[in-house]
Amino acid sequence: MRLGLPKKALLFVSALFSNEDYYVEALQSLQRIFGEAIMESPPVKWDYSDYYKKEIGEPIYRRFIFFKKLIGEDSLSIIKLITNEVEKNLSTAKKRNINIDPGYLTPAKIVLASTKDYSHRIYLKDGIYGDVALIFKNGQFVPHINTYRDYQDEKFVNVFMMARKLLFLIKESSK
Repeated sequence: MRLGLPKKALLFVSALFSNEDYYVEALQSLQRIFGEAIMESPPVKWDYSDYYKKEIGEPIYRRFIFFKKLIGEDSLSIIKLITNEVEKNLSTAKKRNINIDPGYLTPAKIVLASTKDYSHRIYLKDGIYGDVALIFKNGQFVPHINTYRDYQDEKFVNVFMMARKLLFLIKESSK
């Protein structure tokens, strides 16, 4: 029996913040670590929950950053640990000023990293779980029953559709 090897995927991070300065600092740190950002989504007001308001402040904005260098699907857990350190380095008074959640995009799916276990998440390693948030079906990314509401929002799905096209361009140019 031939074992499958991890495929190459487009790394992205989701950033939630209320102060643009922390976003810029995080972006610079992330590019030093993961290489050039190939696409950034515009800041979109994020009002899907009150969960982060006490810690991050308000209003909260979300941006997605996609990186040019492809990653192996098996590297998501270490990337989550690294982004946790970036968050920690940008924290003040033991409060995060930015929330950074990594994930990857393949032609078939979008997988998020999480430190929280739940029924639909699978354990990767080092305390990190993988969450298949969106699957590509009938020409569009569609959510699962437990997909976060914001990842179901058309404006964010459209960002992922553009990023999917970028993935194909990157793969084609590296042949």
